[in-house]
Amino acid sequence: MIIDAQGVYYKKVNELIHQAVDGGAKYLELVNVKGQRYIGTGLPEGVELVIKGVPGNDLACFMNGARINVLGNAQDAVGNTMNQGKVVIHGVAGDIVGYAMRGGKLFVKGDVGYRAGIHMKAFHDRFPVVAIGGGAQDYLGEYMAGGVLVVFNLNDLTSPVGSFTGTGMHGGMIYVRGKVEDYQVGAEVGFAPLSLEEWSFVEKLYQEFTKDLGLKERPLKKQEFTKLYPKSARPYGNLYAY
Repeated sequence: MIIDAQGVYYKKVNELIHQAVDGGAKYLELVNVKGQRYIGTGLPEGVELVIKGVPGNDLACFMNGARINVLGNAQDAVGNTMNQGKVVIHGVAGDIVGYAMRGGKLFVKGDVGYRAGIHMKAFHDRFPVVAIGGGAQDYLGEYMAGGVLVVFNLNDLTSPVGSFTGTGMHGGMIYVRGKVEDYQVGAEVGFAPLSLEEWSFVEKLYQEFTKDLGLKERPLKKQEFTKLYPKSARPYGNLYAY
């Protein structure tokens, strides 16, 4: 089923999507998308949505298992509080990608903006993964509480992350291909090489990432990656009243 979003207000676009899904549609193409917000909110497992254009803020917000392919760029807050499913972006994405994400996978072929992965968290069988093909701006993984962030740095930047990486981090892991200096991370972050188990996870994720995005695999080396981990599960404990 094809839905033409040309000149259609975002509320109507989302109504059309949910009406189609409620009517039994499993595959939808959304064309001529130009900044409409909240696309894919709450979509369930078994639904695939292909977006041609640039979706607006909060793509896949609270999504519950669907798959979204964006054949272009995306704006801010992709995957906001997403529960499960997969979002694949064949371009770049804006700020706060993966904000408070609780499960599922989010792949971005190119760069992302500021505060990607902020407040990511894991709970029981819910485990969020954000993979970035390019680089990220400041505050990557800020207040991160769970899940995994991977920066593949396929553009081979000397350092693919900005400043204040992992500030307030108290859970989860960040794996970065490229150099990360002490001054680029928050005080709560430690450095370590990847274990064999972690490297196996990254390799498998990279294979999935390249397959979903139609990229040619290139050899990556374990020693190219740095693990950023939280040194404490309660970094601001001295500020709490309990």
